[in-house]
Amino acid sequence: MEAYYRYILAVHIIFVVSWMAGLFYGVRLFIYHTEANSKAEPEKSILQKEYAKITARLWSIITTPAMVLTVVAGALMIYIVPGWLYQPWMHVKLGFVIALLAYHFICQRVMKQLRKGNFSWSSNQLRLWNEVATILLVAIVFTVILKSAIDWVYGLIGLVIFSAVIMIAVKLYKKYREKKGE
Repeated sequence: MEAYYRYILAVHIIFVVSWMAGLFYGVRLFIYHTEANSKAEPEKSILQKEYAKITARLWSIITTPAMVLTVVAGALMIYIVPGWLYQPWMHVKLGFVIALLAYHFICQRVMKQLRKGNFSWSSNQLRLWNEVATILLVAIVFTVILKSAIDWVYGLIGLVIFSAVIMIAVKLYKKYREKKGE
């Protein structure tokens, strides 16, 4: 089985990229779907119907299958190298992966709510929510690459700073859009 490890790693990376692309684009579609509420009819209905259809296809054809294949490939890698489960960095990584899985399922719930016409999130809240996936991705990559406890301290400080910068950027973009009248 060890002979296939690199192939499984490649599959894992490919589907992580696909999963993240689906999460990023899916939440972006949620934003557009929500912002379609401010349009006049019939544009509002046409856009909302189209965003619901596109999002459902993205979720069922790309995002969820990529998530499943990412998890399966990751589990296979742990099966091949079970010693990783004794490594502290792997515990941290798996914690972030669990958070990303929770993010995925919360997004799925938001998608279903939007399809039913339940708009409980504002477009600004969704813009901030969209950045959570970025923060988790950065945290996972740095955890896997750095692996040492000393680097985690710097990594955590960096992650907090990175998160703050992203949140500030979202707020500044909102002000910019409001000035432009979008």
